[in-house]
Amino acid sequence: MISTTSELRDFAARIRQSEWVALDTEADSLHAYPEKLCLLQVAIPGEAVLVDPLADLHLEPIWEAMDDHEIIFHAADYDLRLLFQGHHFKPSRIFDTMWAARLLGETRFGLNDVLTKELGITLEKGAQKANWGRRPLTDKMIQYALNDVLHLRPLEQRLRSRLEELGRLDWHRQSCGRLVEDCCQPEKVDDNSVWRSKGHDKLDPLGLAVLREVWHWREKDAFRTGRPPFFILMHETMAEIAAEAALKNSTRSLALPHFLTSKRRADLVAAVRRGLEIPEDQRPRPIRVHSRRMTREELDEADRIGKRRDQKAKDLGIDPTLIASKATLFALGRNEPGAWDDLLDWQYDLLSDRSA
Repeated sequence: MISTTSELRDFAARIRQSEWVALDTEADSLHAYPEKLCLLQVAIPGEAVLVDPLADLHLEPIWEAMDDHEIIFHAADYDLRLLFQGHHFKPSRIFDTMWAARLLGETRFGLNDVLTKELGITLEKGAQKANWGRRPLTDKMIQYALNDVLHLRPLEQRLRSRLEELGRLDWHRQSCGRLVEDCCQPEKVDDNSVWRSKGHDKLDPLGLAVLREVWHWREKDAFRTGRPPFFILMHETMAEIAAEAALKNSTRSLALPHFLTSKRRADLVAAVRRGLEIPEDQRPRPIRVHSRRMTREELDEADRIGKRRDQKAKDLGIDPTLIASKATLFALGRNEPGAWDDLLDWQYDLLSDRSA
């Protein structure tokens, strides 16, 4: 495992000269808060290595070396967000083998599923929930991590060839480009909605005020202890506590989880009390979705486009939602500004009247 600056620079030089690069990541989202990049798995011709971001390495040589490459991923969305949010790395091009499988009509597109079908390889997946922030890594964890990139190049070649045969390689290029743009965006936090966890829609303004205070308490406690928030208190439990407190308008005899430490119990009750004390005119309000009812003509248009989508998907042997989601069909039916422009070129070609 690469854990020194000299090793990193030498490997970056080899990446720069490589014909191809495959990449995967491991983070500690199940074990720490906030999550962080704990491992980079990188394969290039002739070698697959692990890079240790926790070894106080400056990773810029790796990012610079990869900049001009088309990087092979499987299910890249999580990796792209992790790398952009934590390291401001945005690949110029990627080849996502999961999206390739989906565009080829595969209904089972996990890495193991695709590897088994395309290459006859089945991976051992025993370390999926391991704590990647711990050191040293076990032999089993190392092998698991390497397996995620060892076979991506031959898989990419196989899938690329099939896409090209079917005339869908450019569809894949467009889809991967959109994926990079969508995932590599600065994180936007809406202070009025970030705390609205599961169950918020069933609460009145007083209950919402309590939920907001409880959510902020849990967030601070998660940062303080380095534990994921859902380990401290589940979303559903927060909503239940908020509903009970609002109904009683009191912190007396609240049904709090038995596993809370005395400190957490006291801090949680204090958060509930703060929520109850918020003046009525300062309490958050339920979010009402005011969507305009679609006219009969608009519904008919959405249905017409949907039928075309479904027929095209059937002819192509792919999931219809790859062409357009239900929400997209409604937007097209309403002829919302930009709805057609938001489609990728290949999606537009399949849905527009000229494809009929």
